Amino acid sequence: MSLTPQLPLSRTRINRDAVSRKIPGFLDQVMAEEGRTRVVLIWRGEALLAEDTTTRIQLVAPSEIPEGSLLIYLGITTESVRDIPHGTRIVAAVLDDDSGPKVCADMTRWVSARTMAHALDDLDTGIVVEALAMANWHYAHTFSPTTGAPAESDQAGWTRVDQSTGKDLFPRTDAAVIALVTDQHDRIVLGSNALWEASRYSLLAGFVEPGESLEAAVIREVFEESGLVVTNPVYMGSQPWPFPASLMVGFAAEIDESSLADIRPDGTEIIDLRWFSREELLDSLGEVLLPGRPSIARAMIENWLGQELPEGA
Repeated sequence: MSLTPQLPLSRTRINRDAVSRKIPGFLDQVMAEEGRTRVVLIWRGEALLAEDTTTRIQLVAPSEIPEGSLLIYLGITTESVRDIPHGTRIVAAVLDDDSGPKVCADMTRWVSARTMAHALDDLDTGIVVEALAMANWHYAHTFSPTTGAPAESDQAGWTRVDQSTGKDLFPRTDAAVIALVTDQHDRIVLGSNALWEASRYSLLAGFVEPGESLEAAVIREVFEESGLVVTNPVYMGSQPWPFPASLMVGFAAEIDESSLADIRPDGTEIIDLRWFSREELLDSLGEVLLPGRPSIARAMIENWLGQELPEGA
């Protein structure tokens, strides 16, 4: 079975209601319906937590949103959760640099989904991940990439319109593959990235290139980073990674044993490679730091391990 339903950032209780986005004036209508709409606040890539909690985001009424905020319709809730009824319309408000501190000056309540999404429930996770992905896209597309003309938000925040041509610009996601590579003894190989602290290790990963299949990207990336030749990449699951705009697609793959002698880190991106059996990985905890709990890499390692890793590992 796919790992996707178990992945922290793939959880949601939102129907994106794509049909409604194209209705003229729909977002204005949603924001006018105070009793049916709740808004998540996003500032500098972070979401606002509710007071006195680290496990629930703040959802406010439309009337509490600062004037001039970028608004994005996220969809409707698919079930009742806490005090949010089934069918509630959810909107993201992206605040500017002046508005954020005025809404909440307590910086500890502005938090990143990259570090805390796993602690949220399914509703809040889906809201925050969708809101951040769209906020990041809007930030990067203030101007049209083809003409350089200003581009303005439209269709309830799901397009931007090139003001010189009238052409719609649509959100894009960058696909990246991540591979759990095993040898004939069912050991996994983990790599240490040059940008991390020396003791941190994770699965090998990289972006899909133009004109390339996901499976071909797995084979290429593993070889480039480790010198290992892998065969038979098999899909495991996927989750969004909106930091700023990726979709992580997980694969399991087996090495061609004839390439074992050629294993070597590329020296640029990957500076060390290590093989681990299950026992060796568990014995190394404390010495070796592993991927954080919100990541697909951690879920894939735990799936291979057959158990959850302890907090802090």
